[in-house]
Amino acid sequence: MLWNVTTVEYLNSGHLGCPGCGASLSMRHALKALGEKTVVVIPACCWSIIAGPFPTTALSVPLLHVPFATAAACASGVRRAMISQGRTEVKVMVWAGDGGTFDIGFQALSGAADRNEDFIYVCYDNEAYMNTGVQQSSATPSGAWTTTTPGGKEFAYQKKDLIGIVKAHHPAYMATANVAFPEDFYAKFEKAAGKEGFSFLHILAACPPGWKIDSQDALKVSRLAVNCGVFPLIELDESGELRQTYRPRPRIPVETYLRSQKRFKGLSDKQIRLIQDQVEEKDRAFGPD
Repeated sequence: MLWNVTTVEYLNSGHLGCPGCGASLSMRHALKALGEKTVVVIPACCWSIIAGPFPTTALSVPLLHVPFATAAACASGVRRAMISQGRTEVKVMVWAGDGGTFDIGFQALSGAADRNEDFIYVCYDNEAYMNTGVQQSSATPSGAWTTTTPGGKEFAYQKKDLIGIVKAHHPAYMATANVAFPEDFYAKFEKAAGKEGFSFLHILAACPPGWKIDSQDALKVSRLAVNCGVFPLIELDESGELRQTYRPRPRIPVETYLRSQKRFKGLSDKQIRLIQDQVEEKDRAFGPD
């Protein structure tokens, strides 16, 4: 389906993203899928910087910067404004990091989902507060280095099950996506754009400095995350159940993914086996191939 992708660019040169930034590449392709009639709402996050300092912006679509905890509430207001003007063809998209979604902005997200507000909420998840120096968030996976990971913390904890939480709100559409799998990525943004009501997309966004990887390996590592099962590609089907849209076969060992990043260099073999067991348990929940 990629031969239908527009050649128009809505993310221009001169943005301030790091080399290899998964959040920047994901934004580029998200806007290609949604088109020029899109309003982007961004809370405090890496993208507050990447877009460029006010009054400039690297985006060629309307952009609204809002306080950390208010992205979903502000997007609700933008959507209502578009409806009052009869401009229902305009799409509203929240673009928030894991800190502004899993943690600080969660109350606004929950409220908007409960009201079934008609916009797309995208969480680009780089698994820590990267914009302020790599601090732990509730999206940080087991064993990952951050500047604030408590010493001696119980290893068995896992990142917050945000997909399960949002699913309990009965969204119109929900999916995970990864720009390293572009056909799946575009298909899900197009589905979200075609739904009336609240849509939620959870994107894995590699962060070379935070993940301690070479910038040229960002897509390679992103692909490993899916192919080992750490970040499965799933969506909410018409029956309201989650299904996998891509199932890697053969699945690569989780260790291959973890050893590709220096943020996991402190993991022992026993801890890696524990993570492998957790991934396999989650995979079995989707049933046999």
